[in-house]
Amino acid sequence: MNLPNKLTVTRVLLIPLLVIIYMFPYNTLGIHIPVYHLANTSISLINIIILVIFIVASITDYFDGQIARREKMITTFGQFADPIADKLLVNTIFLLLASDQRVSIIVPIIMISRDTIVDAIRLVAANKQIVIAARKLGKLKTATQMVSLCAVLLCNFPFSYFSIPVDQILVWIACAISIISGIDYFIQNREMLTESM
Repeated sequence: MNLPNKLTVTRVLLIPLLVIIYMFPYNTLGIHIPVYHLANTSISLINIIILVIFIVASITDYFDGQIARREKMITTFGQFADPIADKLLVNTIFLLLASDQRVSIIVPIIMISRDTIVDAIRLVAANKQIVIAARKLGKLKTATQMVSLCAVLLCNFPFSYFSIPVDQILVWIACAISIISGIDYFIQNREMLTESM
């Protein structure tokens, strides 16, 4: 297994670790989790740990793509696993946050639905031996998702000091871009999808 694929697998393996850290019954077992207070914001140590793991995973996503292209290490496994790892990572954290009502459950439902539709379009294209390149809206969707997750995990710091819900605004912007990019994928490939209707 080459280095880019190892980085992708590492990213996938970090996902269950995130779930365990976030969902672990600390209170039931009498484990006290420190909470830090900054500028009218209370941030749990768990949030900080999740944020650090998420940033590390996101960095591996950047480097595995860079290395694979530079060293010509692009493989079928990498092309399959890399986008799945990205979506699993982001959607898992959104679901965890929704479980605590820190984001609306509508958000991960929309994002997972969009990803499912886009993946179905790519599957149809692959069966027809058509390669669908990543689009700018898709990359913008990923970027806004990552920024909004960081803002929510930081409990809206430092904007909470000004009572401006920037974290929630960013989440809904990411959600809107997800919808728009999904529609864009469909429009760009509608002829392929409807050719035998």
